[in-house]
Amino acid sequence: MKKKVFELKVEVNANQVRDPKPLGNSVLITPPIGEDYWLLRVPVSKNQAVVCFPKFGTIGVGFQKETDWNTNLPYSCEAIEIFNHIAHNKGTGNIPDSRCLEAIKLLQTTIKGKFEIDGKLQLTD
Repeated sequence: MKKKVFELKVEVNANQVRDPKPLGNSVLITPPIGEDYWLLRVPVSKNQAVVCFPKFGTIGVGFQKETDWNTNLPYSCEAIEIFNHIAHNKGTGNIPDSRCLEAIKLLQTTIKGKFEIDGKLQLTD
């Protein structure tokens, strides 16, 4: 029996990514944050995803469902550093570490391709 391959793909949250306006501004406050507060995500299992979201002038990366709330690092950190920092929130499912690392790298590549950094992060075409 051939083992099914888990395909990683980036999903965009249309409720958060609306138009090409700056993601940061001069007033830095924490918005209402929950499981649906993300710009992009890569599902790594049926019940868990690696997500990225606006975070004080940059983009943070963490798990969508966390037991230890607010555990994330900026996307510009090394993928292995991000994973090691957030791994305890991976969950109880049988999610391979390598899948999470690939999801982080996929998000980093997507962010670098879709966002322009010019003092502030902005969506680009």
